[in-house]
This record gives sequence, structure tokens and C-alpha cells, in this order.
Amino acid sequence: MTEASILFFRTCLALLAMPIYLLSFLGIWEPFCKKIFFPFFLEKLSAIHNRKTKKQKQELFRNLPDFAGPSGELKLLEIGTGCGANFQFYPPGCKVTCTDINPNFQQGLSRSMSQNQHIHYERFLVAAGEDLHQVPSGSVDAVVCTLVLCSVQSVNSTLKEVMRVLKPGGIFYFLEHVADDHSSWRYFWQQVCYPTWKLVFAGCCLTREIWKNLEQANFSELKLQHISVPLPGTPIKPHIIGYAVK
Repeated sequence: MTEASILFFRTCLALLAMPIYLLSFLGIWEPFCKKIFFPFFLEKLSAIHNRKTKKQKQELFRNLPDFAGPSGELKLLEIGTGCGANFQFYPPGCKVTCTDINPNFQQGLSRSMSQNQHIHYERFLVAAGEDLHQVPSGSVDAVVCTLVLCSVQSVNSTLKEVMRVLKPGGIFYFLEHVADDHSSWRYFWQQVCYPTWKLVFAGCCLTREIWKNLEQANFSELKLQHISVPLPGTPIKPHIIGYAVK
């Protein structure tokens, strides 16, 4: 009965979103989404999300200076930088390498960089989380990934790259929306929305249980917490937040 209900509501939602499905079929939606819609949407969402999670992020990144190298220099790699929503939480003098698979965030990124001149921006790489070959192994003190693992092609491959680029004892920070409890109504609606949501929001997957990938990634230490972020009208309230040490 549940599977039939999910299929029924998925079909209804697809019918409502039929213009987008048609544009996708014609090869128009994906480039429009990548270049115009998603950068605009993500900048708006990031501002709201930052307001809702400001205290949690401040606490999350509080120990970031502790992972600086012997010279006091802190080298940080951010996967899926987007519009630079995390810059305000990084300590002064931090050397940041930004990566994103989508190079079309320039406007939002420039605004964020101009507002956060307390950190040093080393370079911007157009790269997927699963392939960071431009970053040498064991070269960074910290890796940050927020609202990104929902849309990478492979969570496990991305975490392998995180482990590779981190120095021994380096730290990986994460904040991701995840699947809700399978017995909940929200999980039911996550399953209903899954195909249309993934199409509209550039490959974002609603039902990933990312905490399981993290638990299996062979970090020496993992601190992970399930939290709820109040985002009314969306199926992305359940989140995980925490850090892992190589």
C-alpha cells in the first residue's frame, strides 16, 4: 500500500512539474539550472540555512584553530564551496582552497569573499568531490563539506578523497541533510519528492543515510549528532552535524 501511495503521489508531483520534465527532455533545463537557477536558489537557501544553524556552526568550527600546522598556518579545503556560506565561520588567516563542480557561483562567491576578508583565498578549483586530483595527498589540515554529500555521485568515493588529502590527524567537518526515520511521515514525503526534487535541485538526493557512510569510512575518531533544522515547507529538516579525524 505504501509503495503504491508513493508512486501515486510521485506521479502527481511529476505532473505538476511537467514543464521542467519537458525542458529536461529537450536538454534545456540542466544547463539553465546549472548556470542560473541553482546558483540563485543556493545563495538564498544558504542565507536562510546559516541563520537557522549559526549557533551549531559556530560550535562546530570552534576547535578549527587547534588543527593548524607547527608553523601556525591552517590550510583548509572546502568541497562544494558554492556561494561561500561558511567563510564567516573560519578563523582569521586561514588559507582556503575552494572547490565546486559548478563554476557558476561567481557572483555569490565574490559577495561572500568581499564580506569575509579575514581569511586568505588560495585558489578555486572546478572539481567534483570524488576527484580532487588537483589537491596533493596529505596537504591540508582540514576539509569542510556542508550540504554537498546529498548531491555527489558517490559519497564513499568523496570520503576516500577527503581521507587522501588530509594530513595525518587532520579534521573533516560536515553538516548534511539526511533521510528521516523510516517510520515517519517526513520520510514518506522524502520518497515522494525524491525524483522531482533531484531534477529541480541539481541532483540533490533526499533519502541518503550519510551517517552510515561516515561510520564505515575508517576515520580514527567520529563525532556525529542528529539534529533538526527548522526549514518549513521542505523535506530537508533532518540533518547530521559533526567532525571526523583522520
